[in-house]
Amino acid sequence: MPIENERKFVLDDPRGELERALAAVRPAIRRAAIRQAYLDTVGLRIRRFDRDGTVSHIFSYKRPVDGAMVEIEREIDAQDFERLWTLRRETLEKVRYTIPDGECLWDIDFFKHEGRTYFALAEVEMPEGREEPPAPPAILAPHIEFLVARGDERFSSKKLADPAYARRLKPSVAAAD
Repeated sequence: MPIENERKFVLDDPRGELERALAAVRPAIRRAAIRQAYLDTVGLRIRRFDRDGTVSHIFSYKRPVDGAMVEIEREIDAQDFERLWTLRRETLEKVRYTIPDGECLWDIDFFKHEGRTYFALAEVEMPEGREEPPAPPAILAPHIEFLVARGDERFSSKKLADPAYARRLKPSVAAAD
């Protein structure tokens, strides 16, 4: 079973400097426009990835099992994606930049509403069993506000899909620091 092992970081990018810097480093840093929906069954979601005009559609199942997060992904065709889209609950759009980092992989997500970023979050995917995240890439480090505690559901993409929730969350966590 594929076990997810990731850590999340809340980012500060109010003027879009990080997003512009990441875009300028392409193609070394990959970019994807993502359209995502959560379905009516716990743990099910669908995603449409557009990487420079190459489009893929992914069906995912993600649930905690015995203290670990199991994530299974399968590619589906566009027609099945559109059919499943009719069953959507929460939806989101984001732009993701991906930075390979040795045995780890950084995903930097800019959550969008009407084309504007309302929240920025980085995730580092690590090998199973690794506890501590690596040092962030230099381009990312100045924008990190804090490391999210493992299991802190306030920062799940499903919750951050709500722009109003994400905007309320950001000041409350900044005040708690």
